[in-house]
Amino acid sequence: MLIVTIESIPGKTLEPLGLVKGSTIQTVNALRDIGAGLKTLVGGELTKYTQMMDNARKIATDRMVQEAQALGADAVVGVRYSSSSIMQSAAEVMAYGTAVKCK
Repeated sequence: MLIVTIESIPGKTLEPLGLVKGSTIQTVNALRDIGAGLKTLVGGELTKYTQMMDNARKIATDRMVQEAQALGADAVVGVRYSSSSIMQSAAEVMAYGTAVKCK
C-alpha cells in the first residue's frame, strides 16, 4: 500500500474510493507521568511521551490502511495526521486521507 501526503501519484490516473481514517487514544502510566512532570523542571525531551506518540501514529496509520484495503485501494493520497489532548496525559492521534485505485 502506497501512502503519500501529496494529492496525486505522478504517472498514475487515480480513481477516488473515499475517505479513510484511523485513530487511537494513548496514555502513559501514572508513574511515568509523574516523572515527566519532574522533567519539566529541568527541561529536555520527554522520551516516554515521544515513544507514546510514535506508537499512536503507527496504530492510526495501520487502521487507516486497513480501511483502505477493505475498499480495494492501491494507495492513500493526501495523508494527514492530527492530534488532540483528550485529558491530562492522554492524546488522540488520527491519520486520514483519500483511498484510491491506481490505473
